[in-house]
Amino acid sequence: MSDIRIATAEDQILLDKEAKYCSYGDTVHYIEPPRIFSRCEGSYVWDTEDQAYLDLQMWYSAVNFGYANPRLNNALKKQIDTLPQIASQYLHKGKIELSEMIAVDAKKKFGLDGRVHFNVGGSQSIEDSLKVVRNATNGKSLMFAFEGGYHGRTLGASSITSSYRYRRRYGHFGERAQFIPFPYHFRGPKGMTKEEYGSHCVQQFARLFETEYNGVWDPKVGQSEYAAFYVEPIQGTGGYVIPPMNFYRELKQVLDQHGILMVSDEIQMGFYRTGKLWSIEHFDVQPDVIVFGKALTNGLNPLGGIWAREELINPKIFPPGSTHSTFASNPLGTAVGLEMFKMTNEVDYGAMVMAKGKFFLEGLQDLQKRFPIIGDVDGLGLALRCEICGPDGFTPDKATLDYMVEEGMKGDMVVDGQKLGLILDVGGYYKNVITLAPSLEISYPEIELGLKLLEQLLVRATNR
Repeated sequence: MSDIRIATAEDQILLDKEAKYCSYGDTVHYIEPPRIFSRCEGSYVWDTEDQAYLDLQMWYSAVNFGYANPRLNNALKKQIDTLPQIASQYLHKGKIELSEMIAVDAKKKFGLDGRVHFNVGGSQSIEDSLKVVRNATNGKSLMFAFEGGYHGRTLGASSITSSYRYRRRYGHFGERAQFIPFPYHFRGPKGMTKEEYGSHCVQQFARLFETEYNGVWDPKVGQSEYAAFYVEPIQGTGGYVIPPMNFYRELKQVLDQHGILMVSDEIQMGFYRTGKLWSIEHFDVQPDVIVFGKALTNGLNPLGGIWAREELINPKIFPPGSTHSTFASNPLGTAVGLEMFKMTNEVDYGAMVMAKGKFFLEGLQDLQKRFPIIGDVDGLGLALRCEICGPDGFTPDKATLDYMVEEGMKGDMVVDGQKLGLILDVGGYYKNVITLAPSLEISYPEIELGLKLLEQLLVRATNR
C-alpha cells in the first residue's frame, strides 16, 4: 500500500490557482489532492502524469457510450461545419427530428401522444416539468417525492430532492415535497419478500387518502392537494436502489385513482443505463412526464428535456413562451442526440447491456461471498450497487468506502503488469454504496479488470 500521493509541481501551481480564483460552490473534491486529468478514451481517463484510471462511474452516467466515442464525436464535428448555432426561437432539422424520435418511441411503448420540450440540462428540465405540472393542475405547488430521491440543485429541483443539505441556507421556492419511503428492501423490515415490501410501501402511501384528516385529500370534491409524484425508477444518488417489479404498477394505481401525475426522472438512468431507453419501462406503467438529460449527448453538450402527454403540453394549455432557454434545442446537442438514437437502434442495445450487467453482477456476487463487508449487491442492466458495511454485513460503513475511493485514486494497483487506478462513485443514504455506472460499451475483459481492481481495494480495506 502506497503513501499519500503528492501533487506534481505543475499540478500544484494549478491547484493553487483554483484555490484563489475558482468558486468551490460548483465543486466537490472527493480526494486530496484532487487529480487533474488530461485525456480520455473509452472506459479510461489519464491524469497529467499519464496514469490511467478505469472509470466505473462515467461522469455520473452522463457518458454512457464511452469517452471520446468516435461516432458521436464525429456527429458533433460534422454539425460544427454546417449549422453550429442558431437562436432557440428558430427551427432547425435536428430539433424536429429528435423530438419526433422520442415522441414516436413513447407512443409505441406507452400508447400516449406527447411532445418534447428541450432545455440545457437535467435540473433545468426538472424546473420545466414543474411548470408543466403546475400549469396542468391549476397551480398546485405540492409534490410527492421519495426519501433518497435526487432531482437537482436548482431552487425548484432542490425542493423536491430529499436531502435538506441542498436547501439549507436558500429556503424554499414555490414547490414543496412530502417525502415517501422508497422500497429499499435491504434496509426494510425483516420477514418480507422484496415484492411484499413493495406492496407494503404502496399501502402505507395509500393510507394518506383514506380520510380528509390524513392531510392530502378532500373526499367531498375528490381532489388532492398534491399535483404529482416525482420518481426516479431506480434511485441514483440514493444508492442505485432497485425496487421490486410490482411496486410502480401498484403505486400508479393509487396515483391514477386520485388524479396525481407521475413524473419519471430518467436523467441518470435513461438512455439504456438499465437496458432500456427509459428505466420506467421495466415496470409496466405509463408515466405522464419523462425528464431526461446527461447521456442524451454522451456528455458532449449540455442538452436535456422533457416528454409530456399531449394533454399536459399541447400549445393551447402550454403556449409559446411558457419557458425558454437561450441554448435549448441547440443544433450541436440535437445532432449528437440523433446520432445516439441511430447508433442504439442499429443493434439490440438493450440485450447487450442486460448481458453485460448480468456478467458484472455475478462478479459482484462472487466478491460478496468472499468479503463480509459487502452487505448487498444488486443491479439492473449496467446500473449496479455494492453496499459497504461493517463486519456484521449490515451496519453502514462510510469510512471504509471513503478509504477505498482514495486508494483507487492513487493509481498504484497492478493487474497483469499494468499499473492502474480505479474511479468509483459514492452514493446511498449513508454514503456507503459504490454506485457502478460503467460505459455501456465496456468490454467483458474490462469488466473482469474492474472486478480485479475492486478485489484489490477490498483486500486493502479488510487488512488496513
